[in-house]
Amino acid sequence: MPIEIKMPALSPTMEEGTLAKWLIKEGDTVKSGDLMAEIETDKATMEFEAVDEGVVAKILVAEGTDNVKVGTVIATLTAEGEEAGAETPAPKAEAAKVEAKAEPEPKAEAKPAPQAAAPAPAPAPAKSEGDRVKASPLARRIAAEKGIELSALSGSGPNGRIVKADLEGVKPGATPAAGADAPAAAAPAAEAASAPAAAAAKPAAIPDIPHEAVKLSNVRKTIARRLTESKQTVPHIYLTLDIRLDALLKLRADLNAALEPRGVKLSVNDLLIKALAVSLMRVPKCNVMFTGDQLITFQRADISVAVSAPSGLITPIITHADTKAISAISTEMKDLAGRAREQKLKPEEYQGGTASLSNMGMFGIKQFEAVINPPQGMIMAIGAGEKRPYIIDDALGVATVMSATGSFDHRAIDGADGAELMQAFKALVESPLAMVA
Repeated sequence: MPIEIKMPALSPTMEEGTLAKWLIKEGDTVKSGDLMAEIETDKATMEFEAVDEGVVAKILVAEGTDNVKVGTVIATLTAEGEEAGAETPAPKAEAAKVEAKAEPEPKAEAKPAPQAAAPAPAPAPAKSEGDRVKASPLARRIAAEKGIELSALSGSGPNGRIVKADLEGVKPGATPAAGADAPAAAAPAAEAASAPAAAAAKPAAIPDIPHEAVKLSNVRKTIARRLTESKQTVPHIYLTLDIRLDALLKLRADLNAALEPRGVKLSVNDLLIKALAVSLMRVPKCNVMFTGDQLITFQRADISVAVSAPSGLITPIITHADTKAISAISTEMKDLAGRAREQKLKPEEYQGGTASLSNMGMFGIKQFEAVINPPQGMIMAIGAGEKRPYIIDDALGVATVMSATGSFDHRAIDGADGAELMQAFKALVESPLAMVA
């Protein structure tokens, strides 16, 4: 009996991926642990290992195929010595069609007209195991903001999942009625919502100018989707401070001289990661996550750090950054950034984090406003350090100054709390010995 090899879920949120490359071919013998394929997820390209032994009988999905759903049969194995016959089971959908065709049609009976015209029972609201409503994160956020009870809705997404379109016809603050009328009322709303969605998805007309077209990678698609969701659903508030860097630059030089025998060289960014983490622990009201009906306050600071990779932006995480030594942060950050650019990060190395830091100072950018990475509550944007006129001891002087801008989710963090975090961050950067004491 052939063994089905299915598209794996390589991260908790993965629903589909690109089968980037096969590392085996039909007729090869594989054993548990052998690498079979490279699969591109929404954040990285990962290697897929075999868990069964056998001979590759058939490759069913060609390499380079996009949008392969998790659970799709991508290849089959047979035991050594077994013939690769035509016993591969048909996909469930095809089997269902065959069964439907084979089933004889019921004979017409003389029934009263009302019996034949009886309406079909209303579809049950979308539920999953444990009676938990199945809904996309965006749908949950919209429902929480509008006061909509998701358990009373029927989802139109995969496996009955509630998606954004299912909420379009529901008035803010209203709970849709259950029963036969609910689906009937929701259907026109869903149809109306699909029309603008289809229009929005229509590709823009390309001018008649010489150009090159490059297909979007899964990473770029995910970046586009998540940033759009963030700006559409998260009310951003921006707070900017000018921070003097001279003391931090001196501490960095002293630490690098001490760490040189160990081959460690700290960057300014390493020190800023530490400063943000310690600031979040001093102002825990900003180390939070908004879930719609709960405000989660974290007991440690895990900092997601924006890294520009060839495939797009990715944010590897420095965990326990508030208690970790700066030298350890530096070593870990270099390793994570290198593997991020090679798309070799594990899901747990880029999923999570309690806040983010994005530094564009190396490009000479003076100041910018970063987009929050939901469900986190804030992100710190770092500009370039530059010589500027500065008041020092009530006298005009020259200092190395950078501008830092915090973007805060105003649903979770009040402006005064965000300002307190910015003050704590400024104080640590300008008196950095407090970070290493």
